[in-house]
Amino acid sequence: MSGNTFGNIFKVTTFGESHGHALGCIIDGCPPNLEIDESDIQIELNRRKPGQSDVTTQRKEDDSVQILSGVFEGKTLGTPISLLIFNKDQQSKDYSNIKDSFRPNHADITYQAKYGHRDYRGGGRSSARETAMRVAAGAIAKKYLSQYGVKTTGYVSQIGNISAESITPESANKNKYFFGDMSKIEALNTMFDELIAEGNSVGAKLGVCVENCPVGLGEPVFDKLNADLAKAIMSINAVKSVSIGNAENILNLKGSEIRDEIRSDGFASNNAGGILGGISNGDNIELDFLIKPTSSIKKKGKTVDKDGNEVDIEVIGRHDPCVGIRAVPIAEAMVNLVIMDHLLRNRAQCGEVEQKLPFTK
Repeated sequence: MSGNTFGNIFKVTTFGESHGHALGCIIDGCPPNLEIDESDIQIELNRRKPGQSDVTTQRKEDDSVQILSGVFEGKTLGTPISLLIFNKDQQSKDYSNIKDSFRPNHADITYQAKYGHRDYRGGGRSSARETAMRVAAGAIAKKYLSQYGVKTTGYVSQIGNISAESITPESANKNKYFFGDMSKIEALNTMFDELIAEGNSVGAKLGVCVENCPVGLGEPVFDKLNADLAKAIMSINAVKSVSIGNAENILNLKGSEIRDEIRSDGFASNNAGGILGGISNGDNIELDFLIKPTSSIKKKGKTVDKDGNEVDIEVIGRHDPCVGIRAVPIAEAMVNLVIMDHLLRNRAQCGEVEQKLPFTK
């Protein structure tokens, strides 16, 4: 009931707070004999970790992961895998001035209302720092899915009012914004210079594309693949909406225009985003989501303290002017966790038989 575990067969439980001693996770249900070592996980963590550029938080964490159990002689045992990352660069004093106040549009006030006690240092459990363990677990799922040719690519398509004109997902790994359009980098540099000087923030639109997803993943009705993907993405800090397929134009097109007609060589289009009736159809799975501007900013604002008195607030900690930038590897990880879990669920019910469409060769 605590909401710290994700998945049905491939289960991931995370623990730890932003300024606590360490972050960790336990993965249960991973198949045995998967070759994995810490370097496979570290590659993904390095894409997410803070302090790598001038447009993300300057908190310096190496996010060095340790495998404590579940792996022997370089292969998974089928037993629970436990992973640990120690926090090393906490500056809890940055939050001492707001320990009795609630940051606007943040989890402070709801955590206090729910539990009657909270860790005010960096948001505690509500901090995006927790997502490091999702990325670690997602790296193991990614390694397993690679055996099936599954490839998950995330990218940023819009930051503030700067939008990509044409998206090349591979470009995301070639610039510090994870942006899918290299022609916009100079404009983004100018925007972030102004944001950092002002102590403000902006939101972002991100996308994830899954290639070579096996046909037949997803459970009818309540555990549709698109429903679980949406839940996974919505569980990421600051995400406010998720869409799958051609949702942006859905109100401008008629049924005759947006339906994906079927021909002898496959689907004529992919407006559905690779999922029909909650089950994968073999086309690319395409989803988009929006992340709100960072709530913790240096720009002064109004709030209340624990006694209900109106006070001014200014957060002086180290924060991202756009949290959407570091959300790319997090989103990829969450999508891989969903695909991994549904792959194992499908195998449990349907066996090793590969589902095929009539036009599949």
